[in-house]
Amino acid sequence: MSHFDFELKTEDGLKLYGQGWEPDGGTKAVVCLVHGLGEHCGRYDHMAKAFNQNQYALLSFDLRGHGRSEGRRGHAPNYTLLMSDIEKLLNEAAVRYPDLPCFLYGHSLGGNLALHYVLKQRPSLVGIIASAPLLRLAYKPSVWKSGILRGMQAIRFNLSMPSGLDDSALSRDMNVVRTYRNDPLTHDLISARLAMDMLRYGQWNLNHAAEFPLPLLLMHGEADRITSATATAEFAKKVDR
Repeated sequence: MSHFDFELKTEDGLKLYGQGWEPDGGTKAVVCLVHGLGEHCGRYDHMAKAFNQNQYALLSFDLRGHGRSEGRRGHAPNYTLLMSDIEKLLNEAAVRYPDLPCFLYGHSLGGNLALHYVLKQRPSLVGIIASAPLLRLAYKPSVWKSGILRGMQAIRFNLSMPSGLDDSALSRDMNVVRTYRNDPLTHDLISARLAMDMLRYGQWNLNHAAEFPLPLLLMHGEADRITSATATAEFAKKVDR
């Protein structure tokens, strides 16, 4: 397995940090991965090893406002730019692996983004993978926080605030939780704009699920306390009609 770094330049001039993992002895396909809120692509090294063992290359990047990428922590001005950022990643894969099948993989917030990208852009990909996609939250946000977010959104005040994510719910394996907590590249911040957009477009994705045009693998643990497994099942049912 070989590892390499790369850089993506966004439409609004940010530099996004990217990583790639390539198998030894030939590559039969490439997977482009979009990570979740507050984390970064380096947390998927174990997944890269699993893909590489099966001759799949993995490319990923730190979302704007995350990890080693530029941008205000936990913020994105709009979903149009986030869709463009994903397009940049897919273009990077097409340049590096021009003749190979390509899959798009999104986890949590990344799952929300990947599903939305496909529904809006109708790309020529072999298939889509989404694990624990953030279509709805598994819990109801506190009344005060919901009110603050709506107020901040209304006046376009996009300072980041604590997301309220319970990191103990990330995994039943406490080693995973401790690694996340001790990782200097993770954060618990989100802006009002991104918070409202991810919930609004999660519901939009659900409303348009029957239009999903590509082969899709959905995975979601029923005990998830962060993102709603029921919403993922609802999405799957609509796609399967």
